[in-house]
Amino acid sequence: MSYIILAILFIFSGFFMKYSDDLMDINNNLPLASVVGVLCAITSAVATVYNVEAAYIFLAILIGNLLALKVDGIHHIITLIVFAIISIAIGIPELNLVILLICILAALSDEIGHEMISKITDNKFLNLFFEYRFVMKVVILALAICGVFNIWIFVCFLLFELSYVIAGMIFEKVN
Repeated sequence: MSYIILAILFIFSGFFMKYSDDLMDINNNLPLASVVGVLCAITSAVATVYNVEAAYIFLAILIGNLLALKVDGIHHIITLIVFAIISIAIGIPELNLVILLICILAALSDEIGHEMISKITDNKFLNLFFEYRFVMKVVILALAICGVFNIWIFVCFLLFELSYVIAGMIFEKVN
């Protein structure tokens, strides 16, 4: 799969992930949040099964969110089930468990830090760092610099994160 197609999948995945969450968390719109969540599951799963680096990232995000107890709504369960069905049906690439664990710990750190750091400190750098979940970005960049990941997967992940933020901004303007 070309990195252009992969970038498009990352962009849609990030957008749908945030928009689904906002639909549920802010508007309490379960049907629409579930539909948008399914779109997120499809784009994430397609990237996961066709690119090993994407598999590390999306599985880490999923497992990190499960461990942080952030899978907290029926729309999340529906999204998880669709993601799992597609990933299992087509097949997840073979993964190195150490690299996967590193990515999971990064995702988990982002989720815990995002929720907790502002309650612990007034440090502006730390608050900003965890508000925008920079642990995973730093880890993916480090893995790319070390040659474990292709640098383009880092670009794809940045596009995912950018589209996530843009979805939140669009949601605020529309609602």
